[in-house]
Amino acid sequence: MAPIRVLFVCTGNICRSPLAEGVFRRLVDDQGLSERFEVDSAGTTSFHVGEPPHRGVARLAERHGVHLDGRSRQVSGGEELDDYDWIIGMTPEHTDQLRWMNPEAADRIRLLLEFAGEPHASASGVHDPYYDGDFQMTYDQVAAGCRGLLAHLRDAHAVEPS
Repeated sequence: MAPIRVLFVCTGNICRSPLAEGVFRRLVDDQGLSERFEVDSAGTTSFHVGEPPHRGVARLAERHGVHLDGRSRQVSGGEELDDYDWIIGMTPEHTDQLRWMNPEAADRIRLLLEFAGEPHASASGVHDPYYDGDFQMTYDQVAAGCRGLLAHLRDAHAVEPS
């Protein structure tokens, strides 16, 4: 069975989306589902292409046992979105941009916090720690969203450990 491909997207791919990628991958690994998922992240802009995750995000992730690897990259275009089963934006602006890039992928583009549940559900999306340094708020939202997303995907795709 082909793996379920998930792409997390934020603006610069140095804070929120690499954190979501790392948290989701950790959850998948912890549940024995690593063979069933391929996980990646990207940004909507080229602002930080080639940079590692922001040091504040990296430190917080490490404290939570989440490994972040890779470097920032930009979504290469609407065609790239065809390669993913689920495209998860951090804010409504990201999901709007992604839908504009590939209108045919609209049904596979979702907001991460749709899956978060209370008290983390937010129509405005995942908090951006780049400007104020509140990485813990971002982590809490991302972790809640990733837990809910994985539960949703397990149900929707009848995913069980191999």
